[in-house]
Amino acid sequence: MNERARAGRLAKRIAEIVATAIEHEIKDPQLEFVTVTDARLTADLRDATVFYTVRGRTLDEEPDHEAAAASLERAKGRLRSIVGRQTGVKFTPTLAFQADTVPDAARQMEDLLAKAREKDEEVRRTAEGAKPAGEENPYKLDEDEQ
Repeated sequence: MNERARAGRLAKRIAEIVATAIEHEIKDPQLEFVTVTDARLTADLRDATVFYTVRGRTLDEEPDHEAAAASLERAKGRLRSIVGRQTGVKFTPTLAFQADTVPDAARQMEDLLAKAREKDEEVRRTAEGAKPAGEENPYKLDEDEQ
């Protein structure tokens, strides 16, 4: 249990170091729009996966995922040496970068929920003035109960 806790703390620290290094030390214009979202570390503390997202230069512009991935790959060695220097661990973990799909999945879920709300509203408007088909009381009653 202690090893997992240590891996979690070190992964969080690696994410912070990589994010700060991208912002302040790595001079690559493609990395200007990269945000580090999370990091995961293997139990043996040898391999770290850093998750990131990329935003467009403007709200209307699509992000350039390929250019960001290529820039991160080029900066991998420098980032690893920065991580090693700032963590002080015996073996500096290798870094792998993976695009974070959580924001895209959340956006897709929001779109689906919006469509469901529209359909619910459409059904509510349709049912507003509707009357049941057939008799008002469809149940057969004995003559005594009428």
